[in-house]
Amino acid sequence: MRIDVENYQRVLGDELRRLRKQRGWTRRELNGRLQSDISLQTLATYELGTRQCSVVRFVEICLALDELPHELIARVHDRVFTDRPVGGVRVDLRSVARDRRPDMAPLRRWAAGRLAEHQGAGPAEVRLDIAALERMAELCGLETVDLIGRLRAGRPTED
Repeated sequence: MRIDVENYQRVLGDELRRLRKQRGWTRRELNGRLQSDISLQTLATYELGTRQCSVVRFVEICLALDELPHELIARVHDRVFTDRPVGGVRVDLRSVARDRRPDMAPLRRWAAGRLAEHQGAGPAEVRLDIAALERMAELCGLETVDLIGRLRAGRPTED
């Protein structure tokens, strides 16, 4: 069995974010409950799945959230390794990278980075699940349904 590291980190971050929001806490409030001093930006990158979290830091965050670490990891494992996709959209990275609408800037940078990372050797299309779409919509200041509509249209436009 092989692990998709990017997907695992993203799902782990999604679970951390879900737990924090379920408690009605801001990142600042969660940060105040941690033993160690970390920046809000670092906490955000854990939730977005763009930064790896050490085991000790992961346990610290779980304890602050009053969550058993092994239960959280079990949920992440189930989401990553079971064949239960819960919706999603196939996204053409080239189209997103060409989209010049100002509110699409975060996605444009992400798509350009993914394309550059693989230097044309990787897939030009990726599948985003609903959790990723929700986070991306939040970054763009859009409703998730509006972002999905734009991505499905797949045509770069300019306003």
